[in-house]
Amino acid sequence: MLDSYGTVGIFLVVSVGFVVVTLGIARLFRPQRPTPQKLSTYECGEPTVGSSWVQFNVRYYIFALLFVIFDVEVAFLIPWAVVFKQLGLFALVEMLIFVGILLFGLLYAWKKGVLKWV
Repeated sequence: MLDSYGTVGIFLVVSVGFVVVTLGIARLFRPQRPTPQKLSTYECGEPTVGSSWVQFNVRYYIFALLFVIFDVEVAFLIPWAVVFKQLGLFALVEMLIFVGILLFGLLYAWKKGVLKWV
């Protein structure tokens, strides 16, 4: 069991070391000639108006995460529906449990008011 943790630890150290060394080498060899034009915010070729650091309401991110969750649900449902006849009753029950859990999450988010834009 300790060998498994050792392998994971070595992999973690090597991967973090690789990232740090690669970024360090890139920092040493890249050109560093900042100009005001390079440091300005680029927005579709138009000069920016006001500050470019705008804070968004956290509800937008939560709404986007909910969309991703239900999009993944569809990604699981389509292949299941294609081979539904070969899977049998057990797969039907499993999919009903899966959809039930997602519906419970949707109802919970609805109850908490996450789906309201205002």
